[in-house]
Amino acid sequence: MPVNPELVGRALPPTAPYLVGREKVREFARAVFADAPQHSDSAAARALGYADVVAPPTFAMVVQDLTLQQLLGDPDSGIELSRLVHAEQRFRYSRPIVAGDELTATLSVTGIRTLGGNAMITSEAEIVDADGAHVVTTTSVLLAGEAGA
Repeated sequence: MPVNPELVGRALPPTAPYLVGREKVREFARAVFADAPQHSDSAAARALGYADVVAPPTFAMVVQDLTLQQLLGDPDSGIELSRLVHAEQRFRYSRPIVAGDELTATLSVTGIRTLGGNAMITSEAEIVDADGAHVVTTTSVLLAGEAGA
């Protein structure tokens, strides 16, 4: 089944709130070699004006992944995980993610471009805090290979 073109314009339901934990931020920072002190040391983060440790910019992927799981779990999407490559990623921040944040994300499919039998699926996830204030918009491009190829 090809990627469903009716996905364009579809907004998925908001995710359950994700509580950003201090140890998760520290673990992620170690995994991506983000060694600036504000990523692991609460006192260093407070000295910079933050309430707690600051997540590296790519940490937003942890929250965005919850939205992508919704999309990939939709049987009508036509997207086969075994034929999927994450092709591109962008972030547009209003403020950094900090331990203690409670974040919710809503994904919208903004475009599908067919290339041969493949499809490039562009989506945006708006991530907001518990007060509904914008934190970051993540943009992903997924390359879905042709089924049966």
